Amino acid sequence: MTDQQKNSLRIRPAAPTDVPEMLAFIRELAEYEKQPEAAVATAEDLLRDGFGPRPVFQCLIAEWDGQPAAMALYFPFYSTWRGNAGVHLEDLFVRPGFRRRGIARALFTRLAQITLERGDRFQWHVLDWNQLAIDFYESIGANMLNEWRIMRIDGEALKALAVSAN
Repeated sequence: MTDQQKNSLRIRPAAPTDVPEMLAFIRELAEYEKQPEAAVATAEDLLRDGFGPRPVFQCLIAEWDGQPAAMALYFPFYSTWRGNAGVHLEDLFVRPGFRRRGIARALFTRLAQITLERGDRFQWHVLDWNQLAIDFYESIGANMLNEWRIMRIDGEALKALAVSAN
C-alpha cells in the first residue's frame, strides 16, 4: 500500500450511528451471495446485539476518503481443546467500487491484531463457489478445513427441539 493509500483508508470501530450503514452492507453482501431474502436483520437487532448492555458482536468500518467502503462484523468464541479464545468473522464486505485497494487485507490485519489481543485463533466461513475470496484467504495464510462441516438448526426445527421432552 502506498503512503497516499494509507492516508485514504481509515478503519474504526462501528458506533450506534453506523447501524443504517451496517444494514446496507449486510444487504449488499446478501445480494452478492445470492440470498437477498435471507437478510432479515433490523436496526433494532443490531443496536440491541452490538451496542446494548451485553454486546454479542463487534464491527469495524473501513472508510476510504471518508466514504463507507467496507465492514467486518465479528464476535468471540472459545476453544475448549486449546483453552483459549478466538475471533470468528461473521461478515466482511468491501463495496465493489472500493475493491483492489488493499481494504480487505487491512481489515484482516486489524482483525488479526484483535485476535492476538484476545487469544490465538481467527476463523470464518466462505462459500465454496467464491473462488476469488478463497484465493485471497489462502494468499494471506489461511487454511481451508475441509474435514469440518457446519451444522445448523434454526426456525421451526429449533423451536421444536427447545420444547422436546427428554
